[in-house]
This record gives sequence, C-alpha cells and structure tokens, in this order.
Amino acid sequence: MKAVFIHFDQAHKDDVIRILDKYMVHGFTLWDNTQGRGTRNGEPHYGSHAWPSLNNSIMTVVENDMVSKLKTALKELDEISPMLGLRVFVLNVEDVY
Repeated sequence: MKAVFIHFDQAHKDDVIRILDKYMVHGFTLWDNTQGRGTRNGEPHYGSHAWPSLNNSIMTVVENDMVSKLKTALKELDEISPMLGLRVFVLNVEDVY
C-alpha cells in the first residue's frame, strides 16, 4: 500500500475530490488552509495581504495499482492551471490496522 499526499491550491479542492471519487478512493484526510510555497516557480500561499491564496492538503492510503491512475489524473489537473500549484508525494505504508 502507498500513502498519497496531495498538496494543492484551494481552488482545486472540488476537482481533487472529484478525482478521488472517480477512482472510488473513499478514505482520506483533508487539511484546509495549509500554507507554503512551491519548490519551482510557485508563489507563496500564506493567506496574507501580500500572498492571499491558501492551499489544502489531502492524504489517502491506496493499493499500489491505484497510484499511477491518481498521479496521471492529478497531473492533468495541474497542467490546466499550472500557476495554482499541485504536488503529489507517494510514500510507502508499512502497516495499517
């Protein structure tokens, strides 16, 4: 199993959840209003007057064969509006109970 951590501009929230629904990923944790800045060309997302946008973050645990489907769909979403920002991190899950 893999943990998929998705960090994205809050404008993508409904679309990211739609992607999870499409692939029947039912379990996830959502953090609203997370802050950060991209590693490449992304502008800061601090929720301030100077940098007013914010991010959201989702973590889900899925079977290994689901990872590539999610990454492909999320990459397509990111390419529609690359300045908003969306990143996907995949981590190994050693145990679930």
